[in-house]
Amino acid sequence: MSGSRTLRFEFSPSPVLAVAIVGLHAGAAVSVAIVLPGAGGLLLAAGLLVLGLAAAWSRALLRSAASVRALEIAACGATLELAGGRRLPAEFATRRYVSRFLVTLPVTRPMRRTLLVTADMLKDGGFRRLRIWALWGKLPAVAAKQLLP
Repeated sequence: MSGSRTLRFEFSPSPVLAVAIVGLHAGAAVSVAIVLPGAGGLLLAAGLLVLGLAAAWSRALLRSAASVRALEIAACGATLELAGGRRLPAEFATRRYVSRFLVTLPVTRPMRRTLLVTADMLKDGGFRRLRIWALWGKLPAVAAKQLLP
């Protein structure tokens, strides 16, 4: 953390989240194929599986140009950095989910989406700092070394 009180979180791909996304979509596809026999059910099941692969590619593996690769939080606001290189000012909803395994950050502007950040997406105590910010909604007023586990 610098003297300007800015937190920067650079996300890395999460293979565990990708497997979970694809696995859950595959389970939904199997369920649909069982409940709706025939060509329609198989097409819907294939669509669900493709949707899971696309979601994993974009959200967990961060391969899409619209994937969020970094989040910068300052006293004046937050900025999202996309994989394509664009930087967008962002506003987050006050309601967030925080656990020891993941943090959800609902983005209200410039686009409506929810960032799902898992512990393996951030290194060097970054996930702990993100959890603190998500819970309290403000920058910590302590030295960066105090935030490390």
